[in-house]
Amino acid sequence: MSLVFERVGPEAAAEALRIVQAAFSARPPLDPPADALGETEGSMKERLSGFGGVLARFDGVGVGSVVMDPQDSTMWLRRFAVLPDQQGYGVAHKMVTYAAGIARYEGFDDLAVIAREELPATLRFWERQGFRRLHSDEVSGDAPTVRLHRLLNEHVVEVLDAEAMSELGRRVAGLVSAGDVLVLSGGLGAGKTTFTKGLGAGLGARGEITSPTFVIARVHPSTVGGPALVHVDAYRLGGIDELDDLDLDTDLDDAVTVVEWGEGLAEGLSEARLEIRIVRAEADDAPLDTVSAPEGADPRRVEIVPVGLRWRGTDLTSL
Repeated sequence: MSLVFERVGPEAAAEALRIVQAAFSARPPLDPPADALGETEGSMKERLSGFGGVLARFDGVGVGSVVMDPQDSTMWLRRFAVLPDQQGYGVAHKMVTYAAGIARYEGFDDLAVIAREELPATLRFWERQGFRRLHSDEVSGDAPTVRLHRLLNEHVVEVLDAEAMSELGRRVAGLVSAGDVLVLSGGLGAGKTTFTKGLGAGLGARGEITSPTFVIARVHPSTVGGPALVHVDAYRLGGIDELDDLDLDTDLDDAVTVVEWGEGLAEGLSEARLEIRIVRAEADDAPLDTVSAPEGADPRRVEIVPVGLRWRGTDLTSL
């Protein structure tokens, strides 16, 4: 059995409609009802006749679907649906990732969705996928809906050893400024602290930067008149607000904050951030092209994902 994703057009209207009707019918009653419940095979054909959409199939059977609707530089995701008995298995997350790959390849700046305020679990799902509100006001209309956007300028860097990881941190230091938050994730020994050492060197931070395992947070003041570096262990931290109780010697708005083990807490840490995931070469779910790696190298793939309007237009290709 396998889960596969396929880009589709109007020929998939009937299958997409079946998934949409099943998924939206299983939601709690809304007032007014979701527009998706009024879709017909004809209207789905019309929606899919433009840019098309994506179908997720498990063992050959459709379990998820989404319509892709381009508007200017934004790719809107419409009629996003997963069959009720297939929810909770990662289908929705993988479908977002697949759609993001298409939109990024086609040159769009961001993804966008419209969600209902009465469905907090749905809003939390989109937030976990890196979507954020552009405005606090509601979309005009009878339904209490909000617009959520996710930037697409993700960048991937291949590093061969600890020296290259530290150098990547130095280069990232040239992009950040006071108030920025970086969320690091990756297994033990992946290189999170090595990256942070390079970042600290690039920022001119004072003191030795070590793993924050035995303290919740360390402050490294700047030696060059720039922002301090705050190095945080999120494993025992419930949220960025808890830092206020630690009586740090600097205001977080005046510092660059690096949070290790922050994945899964990221949306509670800051609305604007760089999410940096370090993947070791031997990880089965993230194979690296190590053919050209010299003997003795310990390659990593570093995935840098900007979240929030703070990073709109930032060029990460220089990294």
